[in-house]
Order: sequence, then structure tokens, then C-alpha cells
Amino acid sequence: MKGLKIAALSVLALVLVGCATPVPPPQATTTQAPSLNELTRHGRFALRSEGPSETPEAVQGSFVWRDVNGRLTLDLNNPFGSTVARVQVDPGQAVLTQANGETMRSSDPDALVQQVMGRRIPVRDIRTWLRTPLRAVPTMQQVKRDEQGRIISFAQNGWGVELGRFDAQGPRLLVLSRIEEGTQVVIRLVVDEP
Repeated sequence: MKGLKIAALSVLALVLVGCATPVPPPQATTTQAPSLNELTRHGRFALRSEGPSETPEAVQGSFVWRDVNGRLTLDLNNPFGSTVARVQVDPGQAVLTQANGETMRSSDPDALVQQVMGRRIPVRDIRTWLRTPLRAVPTMQQVKRDEQGRIISFAQNGWGVELGRFDAQGPRLLVLSRIEEGTQVVIRLVVDEP
């Protein structure tokens, strides 16, 4: 399917594969601060791709991101709240499960998403970017900080990244952009308030 080869249509293509199951809302959090090994975020995403000889394409939905003790579970939901895909990442293995039960496996989550979408999406890097980065890693370039010393924009691994609307866990707004083979891909993540 062509939709599986275009990043902006990938989630929409997964919506079309069949019945989807609703995702239960995340459990209410207590006032206790989360541990460094735990991060749960939920919100909305929008993907847009546009190339010089292509019609602009966009898709949106919601997500639930659970990163606990080294295991990442990412649910992608259509605009009606039904799960269209789940990605589970454990050390050394990533599994993508579509709504119809089909699974795909890889040792690298970025490679798995590329296999499905036809383009690399920085799953591993987003794990870091969802937390408040205070120290730049060697691969970060063009680093800019706010008055509190938080990193608010940088370039890394071919992506331009802008972070904003911080809370105690990290940024609540992430805008990722990249030009790949003449096509501009923009991913916008908005984290809902707890």
C-alpha cells in the first residue's frame, strides 16, 4: 500500500486495516514526582509531509506513551480514540502490533518504524526529547536554551527539534522537522496536561 510508504499517511493506513480497540485513559497520577526510570505522557500528534511534486498530506490522532523501567509502550490512536497500532520497545527488540493483530519485529525501533512507514522516525531520540534536556549530547548542534537553562531547540540526527511548554516531567510541545529526499516531514506532539 502506498500509504505505508509515506510517513504522513502511515498512521492513516494503519487506521484502515480493521477493527480497533479503545485505549483506556492513563491512570491518574499522584502528586509524587515520577522516577527517572518512568515517564507517562498522553496527547495529540500531527504528521505532515510535502514534496515539490507531491500533494501535501497530513494525518493526526492521539498517543499514549508509557516508558517504565526500560520498556516503552507507544499507542497510536485515530481521532476517534481507537488504537490503530502499538509499538513496544524492550532492550534489543521492538514489536509493532496493528489493530488487526498483525505484528512486525526488529531489534531497532527506528528501523521497525521505517519498515512500516518508508521513512525513519526518531523513536529512540524522542525518548530523550520528551524529558527536559539540560545537557546537550555530542550529537546535538545549534543548541539554544531558555532563561532556566533548558534546551529549547537544536538539530540532531538530521532532525530540527523545538521544545516548549515545559512542566515538571519535560516539554509538552515538540516540533520535529526534516527534509528527506526532497520531502519535508513535520511531526508535532502536544502533551496534554496531567
